[in-house]
Amino acid sequence: MDEAIKPERLQDLLTDHANCERKAADSALATMKRYAHGIPGIAIPRGRGLNDDKRSTASALRLVHPSIEHHALLNKLSRLAREELRHFEQVIAIMKARELGYPSLPASRYAGALRNQARAEEPDRLVDTLLIGAIIEARSCERFAVLAPKLDGELGDFYHSLLKSESRHFLDYLRLAQGVASKAEIDMRLAILLACERRLIEEPDVDFRFHSGVPGCGLKELSAKRKRNS
Repeated sequence: MDEAIKPERLQDLLTDHANCERKAADSALATMKRYAHGIPGIAIPRGRGLNDDKRSTASALRLVHPSIEHHALLNKLSRLAREELRHFEQVIAIMKARELGYPSLPASRYAGALRNQARAEEPDRLVDTLLIGAIIEARSCERFAVLAPKLDGELGDFYHSLLKSESRHFLDYLRLAQGVASKAEIDMRLAILLACERRLIEEPDVDFRFHSGVPGCGLKELSAKRKRNS
């Protein structure tokens, strides 16, 4: 937190925040595209048994999952993407008013490392994608709440104004996941994903980003180690 509120960090903070909002919209749109024509699940078509022919494999039995309404998924993701883009516009407007550029910043490891935990098969992949979205939105909400009182009046008010929408996005993603999987599966996957997320925010991080880990001593050594291993 002390690092995030330094005046010399403001451009990086706002640039990465803008990137996060844009990527949140990208993620919602990508999920819409992937499931635009149905939500794959594993089911046996009526009138066919598993031994009828070679096509009766799991890959041939990808049908719309019955426990979530398809149009509701698309509608919710569309609204979420629009709201994230609106937030992006608000951030870059603040940057323009403060005569701050919008430079290119490499992405943090946070979201990518979380998404790497998603399972490959459907509908497991959809469940994990939605839960990861919920976790990212919840963490954003937490960080906005912590930052808001420590920033100047305009930024503090802006970050406080985002709390309601970020918490709603968290609930939207969670409820969509609950429409695809059982409570037991949700609890099991959340435990795994949250353990990964905890490591990402508690371990030292080379890059200062909105969702980065703890900046601290030894970052130069950690950076050198990562370069050697890359």
